[in-house]
Amino acid sequence: MYAMVLAARGAPLTLQERPDPKPGRGEVVVKVSACGVCRTDLHVVDGELPDIAYPIVPGHEVVGRIEALGAGVTELKIGARVGVPWLGATCGICPYCRAGKENLCDRPQFTGYTRDGGFASHLVADARYCFPLGEKGDDTALAPLLCAGLIGWRSLVKAGDGKHLGIYGFGAAGHIVAQVARAQGRVVYAFTRKGDREAQLLALSLGAQWAGASEDTPPVELDAAIIYAPVGPLVPQALRAVRKGGRVVCAGIHMSDIPAFPYQILWGERQVVSVANLTRQDGTDFLKAAARARVQTHTTVFPLEQANEALAQLRDGKLVGAAVLEP
Repeated sequence: MYAMVLAARGAPLTLQERPDPKPGRGEVVVKVSACGVCRTDLHVVDGELPDIAYPIVPGHEVVGRIEALGAGVTELKIGARVGVPWLGATCGICPYCRAGKENLCDRPQFTGYTRDGGFASHLVADARYCFPLGEKGDDTALAPLLCAGLIGWRSLVKAGDGKHLGIYGFGAAGHIVAQVARAQGRVVYAFTRKGDREAQLLALSLGAQWAGASEDTPPVELDAAIIYAPVGPLVPQALRAVRKGGRVVCAGIHMSDIPAFPYQILWGERQVVSVANLTRQDGTDFLKAAARARVQTHTTVFPLEQANEALAQLRDGKLVGAAVLEP
């Protein structure tokens, strides 16, 4: 097998050949056909997440087919197409797991962060945390659903049932969630980097009522806002845009510091909440919702060995939609 490997914080990924992987008990080997490039991968590469054990292979939006089964695996079959998400395994015994909140597990494993991920030709995954994908849809188009879509779905649920929804950061997650929100009958308002006309036009083409810069004031008060860009100053901006009783959802695993803001923009029972990881139930629910909404992902494809270029374009805001690596 071969993989793009991160050897140290901030280092470029290097293409390495490795021995073919063997599954342990309860594991499967997945031959990767596509792996999305997520902003969380940037946080891993840039060392913004704690306790990274190098070397590590990033990537957690994996689509592929099962090539080998470990002992005890009975629910999955050789050749089946599966998706491997960010949540790679949980302990199953901590108070959060026992309460059905495995996204908050005290001893989790994460694909592409604490265990090798999908920037590779193959990876080993916990069979319990692989989503069967069936045969409908293109591998490359499906890959962004495995994190941008899943975290987007969890953030949409956290946003509540309000009609007027703001989306700050209209990239991989934003363009997926906008389609699901529209299918639910919501009105979407898209906020992008100033002057990013491409992203704004994409938002409008996907049914957004309005698209503008993050600094702009939307034409109506929002019932809720979801922030996908890892930019702390967007929190007070979003609070100013939501109505009394509204909610601001911070959807990223990492965000720059939130600046001090006047209590008045929080008052009125406005709320700021965060989203952490995902649950397997999120995956089941979202994949059904995405099918009903007929979600179409907008992707830019890179060969696996160009992972550094894909990450650089993501960092610089040059991508519209999502980037996907193909081995």
